[in-house]
Amino acid sequence: MRVLIVEDEPQLREQLRAGLVEAGYAVDEADNGRDAHHLGTSGAFDAVVLDLGLPVIDGLTVLKRWRDAGHLMPVMILTARDNWSEKVAGIDAGADDDLTKPFHMEELLARLRGLIRRASGLASPVLVCGALTLDTRSGRVSLGGQTIALTSHEYKVLDYLMHRPGAVVSRTELTEHIYSQDFDRDSNTIEVFVGRLRKKLPPELIETVRGLGYRLVAP
Repeated sequence: MRVLIVEDEPQLREQLRAGLVEAGYAVDEADNGRDAHHLGTSGAFDAVVLDLGLPVIDGLTVLKRWRDAGHLMPVMILTARDNWSEKVAGIDAGADDDLTKPFHMEELLARLRGLIRRASGLASPVLVCGALTLDTRSGRVSLGGQTIALTSHEYKVLDYLMHRPGAVVSRTELTEHIYSQDFDRDSNTIEVFVGRLRKKLPPELIETVRGLGYRLVAP
């Protein structure tokens, strides 16, 4: 999953980046509203962490512009302590959740997982496809109760597919959502990761839809 961090305070932005990367997310960053607006408009993000007190263009304006342009990615706003009016304005502008500074990284990660699940129409943190389960909290993947060891990229591909059960996902879409913008992307490597997954899982779980991409199907 790919997340955009928009925060102008360098130390906090680095803490957020490090925490999200450690949790397995592909991360892009912006430290001002102008760059944030451009990235959010041109990139494919599964969620955004947006500070409202930004230079150049404030976060509330950026959020309103995204929503007015029809961009629907889940957005969590970061607000100052006791500034309830800022929270209200953010929610009214289209934010999906808010988090008050200072906060614990564990809470932010839990809220992000919830935002991404709900955006996919999923309620449980444990994703299920037949005998295959993926626990988004722990990153544990199991088949019939037996843990399956996956590399980080294999996990990212499977995680994205399991958030879209039954939907056809193209190689380009997978590439956009498992790599950050500055990563040397190659959509051909998706075939490699899918091939490796098929060796570790029942091969019929990941169906190739000729000319379109891949689809996760329960047996």
